[in-house]
Amino acid sequence: MGAGSEHGLVIVFTGDGKGKTTAALGQALRAVGRGLRVLVVQFLKACASGEHEVARRLAPDLEIRVMGRGFVPPPEDPAFEEHRAAAREALQYARQILRSGQRDMLVADEILTAVGLKVLEEKEVLSLLDDRPAGVHLILTGRGATESLVRRADLVTEMRGLKHPHDGGAEAQEGIEF
Repeated sequence: MGAGSEHGLVIVFTGDGKGKTTAALGQALRAVGRGLRVLVVQFLKACASGEHEVARRLAPDLEIRVMGRGFVPPPEDPAFEEHRAAAREALQYARQILRSGQRDMLVADEILTAVGLKVLEEKEVLSLLDDRPAGVHLILTGRGATESLVRRADLVTEMRGLKHPHDGGAEAQEGIEF
């Protein structure tokens, strides 16, 4: 493990406000700067964004793996099962990396939202916490962190939106939202 961490933390960034992934990526950058090896697994997102360019520059110390299929349709939509399969594949990959010792920090981006949308079950995410080696940091992001996950985490931050340009009809901006 890089930089001498003895006790890996479980960190949760949740809430309805903007900034959960951004906070996790900031934590990842700090970790890379201190010699830790970081993997970000994106559970729902399906497209590359600005952070992927930075990760390419910082590879192999920082890797971002896009594994989602984008916006999740309602459960009655036939495409829902494709999203569920992709999320389970992402979870299996994250578990494999945690067990392998290849990374000092794993960011499970939007995994909490995946639980809220029913593409993953809470017990599957709790088992990921159980599989985490003691020295590995695990960051979970997304809306709607459950009480069980909050209790198990070492650090929890809730993002609360007060004002956003989208509220006034503004389009997403490159470098801000993606």
